Amino acid sequence: MDHIKSYIDYLQFEKRYSKHTLQAYQNDLGQFGQYLRERFDTDIIRADYQHIRSWIVYLSAENISRRSINRKITCLRSFYKYQKIKGVVEHNPAVKIKLLKTPKQLPVFVEEASMEHLFDEDVFPRDYKGRLSKSIVDLLYATGMRVSELVNLKTANIDWHNRQLKVLGKRNKERIIPLSDQVIESLHLYNKEREKYFTQKGIETDTQYLFVSQKGKKIYNKFVYRIINYYLSLVTTIKKRSPHVIRHTFATHMLNRGADLNAIKEILGHANLAATQVYTHNTIEKLKDVYKQAHPKA
Repeated sequence: MDHIKSYIDYLQFEKRYSKHTLQAYQNDLGQFGQYLRERFDTDIIRADYQHIRSWIVYLSAENISRRSINRKITCLRSFYKYQKIKGVVEHNPAVKIKLLKTPKQLPVFVEEASMEHLFDEDVFPRDYKGRLSKSIVDLLYATGMRVSELVNLKTANIDWHNRQLKVLGKRNKERIIPLSDQVIESLHLYNKEREKYFTQKGIETDTQYLFVSQKGKKIYNKFVYRIINYYLSLVTTIKKRSPHVIRHTFATHMLNRGADLNAIKEILGHANLAATQVYTHNTIEKLKDVYKQAHPKA
């Protein structure tokens, strides 16, 4: 029996893990299995605590980042926990393996003035591609949703009357996000241009999805990455210019303007408050700057 495949199937069909996480876990288990065969002539089911410790030392020597190593440890913990429940192993050899300490990294975000400049300037063409791009940037910044959530949005997810959006997040958890007048207008203009464009081209579109490419197909993650990277490059010099940076930007700007942390947590779809609290660090740093500039004794 392929124990790795059984575990990955469990994560996919029962736990509803994302494709990205499934691929990462499959790679981690495959790499550990290869290490065991080459170094100890054994397999992943027979591995013990010392084997795992040896692998971690090896990964550290190979200059693998601590964050990546911690993900691999988490993967092994979960894998052996599953095998123990299934009766394949008696003990979880990874349960006592401690995660490596990692330096705290503040979320990268775009300054408010830069985002305002992006929307104020007439940088988005008024053709289909421009309307599509603007709607994507608008919606990401207005909601803080994940790129995977954006590409899977369906037209039926929008409640135009109540000006809100239903998002299907991690673990198939639904949440409702309010929409501003600006975003509603942007989406209306996009839909109008979409109907006009595909009627003229005579192209059938995947009508259930909100955003489709110029070929009429559902958009995908890299498609969104390219759009965000290009438009952010027009207003900021930060190196990371991804959809997740827009998510960080949304949360930071909301917090800076006095939004309740629990409200931001709900909008972002975080499972716990600890994941949202990372944004308070950016706010504190901003307060320090304001204090230094404004206080006569600073």
